[in-house]
Amino acid sequence: MGMRKLTLMLLAVPLATVMNLAAQTPQGWQKGKGYGWVYGSKDEVGALNAIAKPEWVLKALQLVKTGRVYDLGVPVDKRSYRWPGHAPTEIMSYRSPDGVKRQKDIPAFASNAKKMAFHSCALYTSDNIGTQIDGLGHITSGDDNHWYNGYKEADYGGDFGLLKMDADRIPPVIARAVLIDVAGFKKLDALPANYAISVRDLEGALKAQGVDVEPGDVVLIRTGTLRYWGEAGADHAKIAQHDSAGISLAAARWLVEQKGAVMIGSDTSGLEVGVDPEVRIPNAVHEYLLVQQGVHIGEFHNLEALARDRVYRFVYVALTNRFKGTTAGFALRPIAIQ
Repeated sequence: MGMRKLTLMLLAVPLATVMNLAAQTPQGWQKGKGYGWVYGSKDEVGALNAIAKPEWVLKALQLVKTGRVYDLGVPVDKRSYRWPGHAPTEIMSYRSPDGVKRQKDIPAFASNAKKMAFHSCALYTSDNIGTQIDGLGHITSGDDNHWYNGYKEADYGGDFGLLKMDADRIPPVIARAVLIDVAGFKKLDALPANYAISVRDLEGALKAQGVDVEPGDVVLIRTGTLRYWGEAGADHAKIAQHDSAGISLAAARWLVEQKGAVMIGSDTSGLEVGVDPEVRIPNAVHEYLLVQQGVHIGEFHNLEALARDRVYRFVYVALTNRFKGTTAGFALRPIAIQ
C-alpha cells in the first residue's frame, strides 16, 4: 500500500470511530481464549489481522507525545551470538573498486571518465539472526508437521523456503506497545539463566511502572540480556548466562488470553524460558503462540534505552524485509516512538 493511499485512508476514519476503539476489543480476540484460527481457512497473518487497520494505526499514533525515536535493533556480523539451531552470518565482498577496474567486465565502469567503481556484497546468513520477528510458519507441530491455521509441511514446505505463511506475509506493524521491565522490577542488571518469568512477575512489574496491557497491544519484555550485546554480540559466554531467561507458558497464556497481547517480544534469542519448570516441553511457548494462537514472536529487541528512560508506553513500528520463503523477518531495525 502506498503512503498516499494509507494517509487518505487514515484521514477518512471518523474521530468518533477512533475514540470508540478505547472500549472495543480487537477483532477475533476473546477473553479467556485469545486469538487462534479465527480469520478464515486461507489466513496467513494471524492475530495481527486485528490491528492491521487504519483506525488501529490512528489509535496507536495518538500515543506519540515527544517524537523521540528509540532504535530497537541490534547490529550483527559473523561474531554475533545466535541460537545454536541457526546458521552463522558471513558478509563477503562480491565486487570491489579494485576488482571492477581490473576485470573491466562491466561496460559502464570499464572506461568511466571519472574512474568510478563500486562495492557490493554477497550474504550468507540465517533467516533467524539478530533482531527478528518469527513468522507463523517457523514452528510445526504433530506427526503431520502442521503450523498455524492447519497448513502442513507436506503441502506447503519447499526446498527453497515456505510456500505459505513465510515472513513476507507479516504485515507492517504500527501498534500501541508496552514495555514490561522484569529485570528492573527485580532490581537486577539481567535475569539469571533459566529464570522463568511468571504471571506474578509481569503483574508486579506493570504495577510498579504504572501501566497495563490492553487488548491489541504489542508487549516487549526486558530480561536485561542485551546490555551485554556490545558492538555485535561477540561475547557469547556472557550473553548465554542470561539468554535462557524468559516467559513461562503460563505467562504467555495470561498475556494472550487475559490481556489481549497481539504480539510478544523480548531481548533474548527465544522469548521463552529455556526449561519451563511446570511444562518441561522445549519451545512450548513458541508452539502455543505461533501455532495455536497465531501470535508473532519478537526476539533480540534492544530494550535498554527504553528501560533507562522509563518509557513504558510507546508506538511500536516494524517492517520486515521482503525475502520470500523465509521463516522469520531477520536483521530488523524496529523502532519505538515516544
